[in-house]
Amino acid sequence: MNDLEQMNRRRFFSTSSGGLGTLALASLLRRDGLLADESDGRHSQGPHFAPKAKNCIYFFMEGGPSHMDLFDPKPKLNELDGQPLPDSMLESVKFAFIQKESARLMGCPRTFQKYGQCGMDLSDLLPHLSTCVDDIAFIRSMHTDQFNHLPGQLKMLTGSAFRGLPTLGSWLNYGLGSESQNLPAYVAMVTLGRGLPGGAASWSSGFLPSSYSGSLFRNQGSPILNLANPPGVTDAIQERSLSTVNQLNRMRYERLGHPEVASRIKAYELAFRMQSSAPELLDLSGESKATLDAYGVNREELSESGKPGGPGFYGSFARNCLLARRMIERGVRFVNLFFSTWDHHSYLDRGLAYNSRVSDQPVAALLKDLKARGLLDDTLVVWGGEFGRTPLGENRVNFKTITGRDHHPYAFTKWMAGGGVKGGQIIGETDEIGWGVAKDPVHVHDLHATILHLFGFDHERLTYRFQGRDFRLTDVHGHVVGDVLA
Repeated sequence: MNDLEQMNRRRFFSTSSGGLGTLALASLLRRDGLLADESDGRHSQGPHFAPKAKNCIYFFMEGGPSHMDLFDPKPKLNELDGQPLPDSMLESVKFAFIQKESARLMGCPRTFQKYGQCGMDLSDLLPHLSTCVDDIAFIRSMHTDQFNHLPGQLKMLTGSAFRGLPTLGSWLNYGLGSESQNLPAYVAMVTLGRGLPGGAASWSSGFLPSSYSGSLFRNQGSPILNLANPPGVTDAIQERSLSTVNQLNRMRYERLGHPEVASRIKAYELAFRMQSSAPELLDLSGESKATLDAYGVNREELSESGKPGGPGFYGSFARNCLLARRMIERGVRFVNLFFSTWDHHSYLDRGLAYNSRVSDQPVAALLKDLKARGLLDDTLVVWGGEFGRTPLGENRVNFKTITGRDHHPYAFTKWMAGGGVKGGQIIGETDEIGWGVAKDPVHVHDLHATILHLFGFDHERLTYRFQGRDFRLTDVHGHVVGDVLA
C-alpha cells in the first residue's frame, strides 16, 4: 500500500469536502471510470410484475393517533364510559402507564358523520379529509406486537423492532432505483413537536448500501448542509480537492470492490447535481396563490400555549406537503413526512384538535392536488402511526384527572389512497369499544406486503443477502391484503 492509500480518508473528507462547488463532477467521475462498475452484483433488477404505483408519500404520525376519536366511531364505548373491563381481558395485556386495577373505559366526545358516496364515518376534527373519502381505503383492523414508541416505529418502518434494518423507503429504492437524476430517490422531512425516538434509523438503509438511505431535508435554508463551497474555496481549489478524492475512491474501490465506496461515489455525484436542483425545488414562488392557500402555507396560526412545535408549525407542515408533491413531480421515489407528536397520554381532546388543525387541510390539499394533476393514479399515499390509543382512560400514578389514552397495539387505523388502491371503502372491523380486531386483521407485515405488491414486488422475492441470510422487509411473515387493491 502506498502513502496515498494510507491517508486517513475520514480526516481528508472532513477537511477538504465541505462543499461540492459548481464543478462538473459527473464528468470527472465518468472520465476516471468510477461509475462504470460500481454495482456489487446483488441489486434488484426491477419489479416482478407490472406495478400500479411508482411513487409513495408516507405520512408517519409519530406517537399513535387515537383511532376511536378520528376514524372508528364507538357509540358503545360512550355508553360504557367509566366502567371497568373484565379482568379476563386485562390478564395478558401490557400497558405503558395504565394501572390495571383502577382502569376505566373513557368515552369519546367527538361527533361523527358519514361523508362521500361511500358513506364513510369521520370525526368532526377532519373536515377537509372528509371531502376526500371516496379516494381513500381505511384499514380499521391494523394491529402490531409492539406497545412502546421506538420499537413500534421501527416495526412500522422497517418490519422489525430492532435497529439496523432497512426502512420501507430503502427497500423500494433498492428494488426500483431512482427516477430522478438531480434529487435523491428517498427523502425524509420532519415536522417536530418533540424528538423522533427512532432518529436517523427512521430513514436508514440498514444493511443495504448507504446509497439507499433516505436524505433528510431541512425546511428552511439549504435543504442539505454543506452543498455550497465553503467561504474562500474557489472552483479551482475545489477541483483539485475532488480530483484527489476521486483517486482515493478509485484506488479503494479497485482494491476492495466494496459497495460503500460506490455509494460514496454516487453521493458526490448526486450532491453536485443537487446544488442547482434543490434550491429550485424549495422555491415556491412559481406556485399559484390558490395552491398556496389550498395547502395553507401562509394561513394564520392560532396561538396555543403549551402545544408542540411553536411558531411556524402550521406552515412548516403545509410546506412539507406541497414539497412532497413537487418532489414526486421531479422523480423522487419515496417521500416520508414525519409529524411529531400524537402521543396523547393527557389532554387528548385538546391535543387531537391542535394536530388536526395543523395537518387536516394540507393532507387533503395534497390528495386533491395529486388527483387534479393526474399523479394520484400512480402515487401511493399512506397515513398513520405506530399504533393506536387504548379505549381505557390513562390513570397514570400522580395524574389528578384522566384526560388521555395509553398506547394500544391491538387495534388501530391506517389509511391508503392512490397508487392502485381501491378507495371509498373500510377494510376490517374492531369490536364495539375499539379494543381488538373483530374482522379481517391486518398486521404490519401484511401492510408492507401489500405496499410492495402495489409497486410490483412479490414480498417473498424482494431479498438482500446479508451475513449468510436472505433478508426481506416482511421477514418470514405477511400476506397481501387483496381488498386494498383496485
